[in-house]
Amino acid sequence: MKIAMACDHGAYKNKEALKTKLIQKGYEIEDFGCFSENSIDYPEVAYPCAKAVAEGKAERGIVMCGTGIGVSIVANKVPGIRCAHVHDLETAKLTREHNDSNVLAMGGRIISQELIEQIAEVWLTTPFSHEERHQRRIDQIAELEKKV
Repeated sequence: MKIAMACDHGAYKNKEALKTKLIQKGYEIEDFGCFSENSIDYPEVAYPCAKAVAEGKAERGIVMCGTGIGVSIVANKVPGIRCAHVHDLETAKLTREHNDSNVLAMGGRIISQELIEQIAEVWLTTPFSHEERHQRRIDQIAELEKKV
């Protein structure tokens, strides 16, 4: 699976550590930055990362900033993206099963590196349930995007 990744300076170390773990597990990573702890504006990296997922250049995306909030807002501006801001294992599982989320947002200053790695593992390995009610809701979201 190819994963697009991006972060701002507030989660640079978290992204780098997670990227290493994911590569070790056999995932292909496209890194949209940032590439240091120097301050950047998160829309500059989160938007192209999410766009790569929406365009099918990556199957999933992981975006991070200090809280995960800003990058999740940016990612959800891209049509076709269902970005979930996650901070525990249960929501990581449920957002895949119920929402078929394709981008994961996390906060490097909010949760531990160990939990970031656990959330990513659950999120990457949990399939969408394909239940009719969940698909219906995803289809409704897609219709709303056409109205914008």
